[in-house]
This record gives sequence, C-alpha cells and structure tokens, in this order.
Amino acid sequence: MLYPHLLRCFFGEELKNLRKPLYLLRSCYFPEKIVMLLKKTVKKGLIGGMSFAKDAGKVNWFPGHMAAATRAIRNRLKLSDLVIEVRDARIPLSSANEDLQSQMSAKRRIIALNKKDLANPNVLNKWTRHFESSQQDCIAINAHSRSSVMKLLDLVELKLKEVIAREPTLLVMVVGVPNVGKSALINSVHQIAASRFPVQERLKRATVGPLPGVTQDIAGFKIAHRPSIYVLDSPGVLVPSIPDIETGLKLALSGSVKDSVVGEERIAQYFLAILNIRGTPLHWKYLVEGRNEGSHADCIDKPSYNLKDLRHQRTKQPDSSAMHYVGDMISEVQRSLYTTLSEFDGDTEDENDLECLIEQQFEVLQKALKIPNKASEARLMVSKKFLTLFRTGRLGPFILDDVPETVTNPPNSRRVVVL
Repeated sequence: MLYPHLLRCFFGEELKNLRKPLYLLRSCYFPEKIVMLLKKTVKKGLIGGMSFAKDAGKVNWFPGHMAAATRAIRNRLKLSDLVIEVRDARIPLSSANEDLQSQMSAKRRIIALNKKDLANPNVLNKWTRHFESSQQDCIAINAHSRSSVMKLLDLVELKLKEVIAREPTLLVMVVGVPNVGKSALINSVHQIAASRFPVQERLKRATVGPLPGVTQDIAGFKIAHRPSIYVLDSPGVLVPSIPDIETGLKLALSGSVKDSVVGEERIAQYFLAILNIRGTPLHWKYLVEGRNEGSHADCIDKPSYNLKDLRHQRTKQPDSSAMHYVGDMISEVQRSLYTTLSEFDGDTEDENDLECLIEQQFEVLQKALKIPNKASEARLMVSKKFLTLFRTGRLGPFILDDVPETVTNPPNSRRVVVL
C-alpha cells in the first residue's frame, strides 16, 4: 500500500529563496501548490541539472563517454536476440533506464533484480509478482552466487529455445544503470561457461569496481558453442535528465550516482528521513535487546582447526576482535536510532520536527561510530560510514521503491495502475 508520508529533501542554500519547503510525494498525493513549487524547482536546475552538491553549481554528471555509450547500446540492441536488464533489487523501478525502455520492451527481455541479498525478501517477492503480472520475465539474483546465476542462464536458454533451432549465432546483451552489478554478473557467467566448455581458450573477465562507471566500452564474450552465444557487456548509463529528486536520491543512496555529485551528507539525511518516516528503527527493538543480552562468546563460534589448517593459507582467518568491533558498532548504531526515534515526541511528517530529529541522530551516530567530536569534517565522516553500513547490508535488507498498486475496476472498464 502506498504511504502518503512526506519525504523531506535537504537542499540547504538552494531552497532558501523558496517561500515554502519542498516535500517529496508520490504524484497521486501531490497537492496543486506543491506541484507548482516542484516545477519551479526544476526550472532552476535543481533536478534536471543534478545540481545537488552544495556550492558546486551545475554538475556535468552525464559525461561524453556516457552519451557515446548510450548510442552504442542502441545500435547493438537492434542486433541482440535477448536483453538482460540488470536492476538493483533495492530500487526495482528507480534503477530502470527510461530512455531505453521502449527499445528493450520490443525485444525478448529478462529483468534481473540483482543484489537480492541486500533486499527485503518479502517485498522483493511482491516486485517479481508485479513484473510477472505485467507479462514481463523477472528473476531476483545474486550475481556472486553460482546457483543464482545458473537459474538466470536457464531462463535465458528457455527464452532463446525457439531461436536456437534456426540461428547459428545468438547475441545476449546485458544492460543497466551504473553499479547494479552487470560486470559481476558477466564474470559469473564466464566462470560457468568455462566449466561447461573447458576446451575453450581462457575467457577475458570484465572489470569490476565499487564506483559507478567502471566499464567504459562494450565487449562481446563467447559463452557457448552450437549455437554460438555471445554475451555483450555494456557500461552503465543513466538518462540525461533524472525525472525527479526522489529518484535521483535513491540512485545516489544505492551507489548508481557518484556520492560527490549529490554529497554524502544529503544522501545520509535522505536515508535517515526514510528510516524515520517508515519507523524502521522501532523494529530494531528486540534485535538490539537480544544483542545486549548475549555475550561476545555466545554470538561468535570459536574456530576449529585440523592438520590442514597448519598449511600456509592465502587468505587470513577473520579476526575475531575485528568482528566484535564491527558487531558492536552496528548494534550501537541501531540502538542509537531506535532510542532517538522511540523518545521522539514530534511529528515525522512535519518538516521542522523531522529536521530536528535528524540533527539529533547525527550527533548520536557520531558517538556510535566512534568519530571524535573535534575531528575535522566529522559530519562527513559520519555520513560516509553510515552509508557504508547501508550499502553493505549491515543495517538489514531494504527496498526503497514501493510496489505499484493495481486497481481492478468493474467489467468493461480499463485497469488502472497507480504509481
């Protein structure tokens, strides 16, 4: 069910000239005055130009290589027999490249919701059912899991079954916005192909990096014989203009837009706003209490050793003290956010109340993350560490996009999908 809560967007100096604060709402809940205010903000370049970074002016976040890559992708899509559109499972809707949707929908397509290990499984199931109800093949995957990728390849083979009989060479193209895990998926496919076809020459691996925009060109990799199947990897490309602020912030929060474009502090503020509005920290009560009751010895099993362990190991065993430190830090972060929200007597839908709550949470997070009060750029350090906890799944699984509600009207009427 769509929630009619207000999402406060923190744009500092840029919004001082506006008479009223800017809220982020679903379009079906937009009051007329807020719609007009949002349009004025767009004209000022705060959305279309992605001028998120404070005092940075208009940011050129759509560089020349991305524009060239988009043209190359369009040309190769015409030749592809099947498209694997990789999306971030935490933002199944926001991570879609709208500029390529019309061209991809005309092809055989599979939507692969990657990073399912970071997404809420219950909500993810609703998303897969939503796509299936729209007659769209969709599968949730973890690009680093062999079994997960195997299921995707089985679906690819099923989709190409009728084409395999009459075509000697097939092209499968992998497309997606930056940092959704396309290259990691390609590497997993390579490993599976190498095990299936050991007579092949050694396959080149795709470049993988933590920052968006690592892949700079389109390359083809042969993964099967008879018929010959090639997988085309492609760089992540965004649309030249992000449609709305909320979509841009979700892309930034998940790592598809570089942090420097938006600013780590604003991304962290946005994430805290989401947590508070949804009341997520309140669900950490029993988790926090359970951790406080248990001891470190009870939480982590002691490693067992045998004679094989005496041999030289390339990778070191996990440091138990480091695990204790990280576990304690996560518990303290969750406890701090739970305490501040549970003791909060304001209204999270009120702009001023929510802003005061978030300011208080930044202070307790600084202590929880053990950042010195006198440290320069302490707030920035808090934001970076807090975002890292979210992006690595340490704070739990999340899905930021809401599943669209399908409203079924009486017979002889059109079905309406409310976004």
